[in-house]
This record gives sequence, structure tokens and C-alpha cells, in this order.
Amino acid sequence: MDVRRIARHPVTWGAAAVLALALAGALYLFQPWRLFTTVYVAEPVPTAAAAPPAASGDGSVAPVAEPTKSGKPAKPAGPEVVATGKFISHEHATTGTAKVLKLADGRRVLRIENLDTSDGPDLRVWLSDQPVKEGTAGWRVFDDGAWVELGNLKGNKGDANYAIPADADLGELTSVTIWCRRFAVSFGAAALKA
Repeated sequence: MDVRRIARHPVTWGAAAVLALALAGALYLFQPWRLFTTVYVAEPVPTAAAAPPAASGDGSVAPVAEPTKSGKPAKPAGPEVVATGKFISHEHATTGTAKVLKLADGRRVLRIENLDTSDGPDLRVWLSDQPVKEGTAGWRVFDDGAWVELGNLKGNKGDANYAIPADADLGELTSVTIWCRRFAVSFGAAALKA
């Protein structure tokens, strides 16, 4: 058998091209290198937009605070925790806490704290009306009903904030998932409880 003749044959070149395209497609879809990458995020707890600061006589800027009945300045109001939940693992090991915060100005924010999950292709943060289920039964349920996408996952480790649209019904959307849109699977999810 003449190996050089087989290597030069058009069928061999066609098969090699098909294999190269299949490999490129698999690399694009699965992005296996992301199993070894980590994106850390460390966003602070969000606060409502403050009133503009007032300038003091020495040129420095002092925060404006409304006095209370006692005459002492009021402490800035921190966000109110409306609901919270712990992440459980689905397709990938996932831990952390999800909190729905209501800011003093009425805006709502989903805060994910101490997240630890795998990096992956096309990861999103979703609020959903589907119940959080343990094991493989819970991997693919979150796109079955109502859901709201809050954006791309900012990092697979750490603390991050995601604005919740004003029209999102948190009485209906009672779970959060780290959703891989490319493969329609949950990496991990948390049931949100008041």
C-alpha cells in the first residue's frame, strides 16, 4: 500500500477537511479550555443613588444627611433583603447565596455572594418561575415556564449584582439559575424565599 498516494488522494483531503471543521465546531460549542479558567468578581453591596455631596468650608466634600427628630444625622439606609436562597449544584458543582435586595430608591437587585461554579460558554443569570429540583431532574426545567434574563454571568467566583427589571414579578419568579444558554442547562440554582 502506497501511503503517499493515499495521502494525496482527493478523498483523503476531503475527509481531513470534514474532520477539521468538526473539531473547530466542537471547540466553539464546548470551549473546553473554560474548565480551567476562573473569572473572579468582587462587587460591593449596592446602594441607592445618594444626594449630591455638599462642599465644606475647607474644600472637602461632606455627605448630605437628613437630621432625625433627635437632631442627629440619620444613617444611610442599607438595602432591605426581600428574599434569599442557597445555590444547589446541577450540571456543575455550584455553591453560594442569592439575595434579592430592595434599595432605598425602590430599585431591586439580585446579589449573588460567594459564588463558586465552573466557567462555561454563554452563562446567564435568570430569574424563573420553575421550582428548584435536586439532581438531574432540575437541570433543564428553567426555560419551561416564565423567566427573566438579568444578564451574562459576570464571574464564576465571588460577589456580583444584577439589576432586576421594575416589571419583573417577584411573586412569580421565585428561583434563580446560572443558565448555560448554549446547552439549555442549569449549572446551579437557588430557591428564593422571603
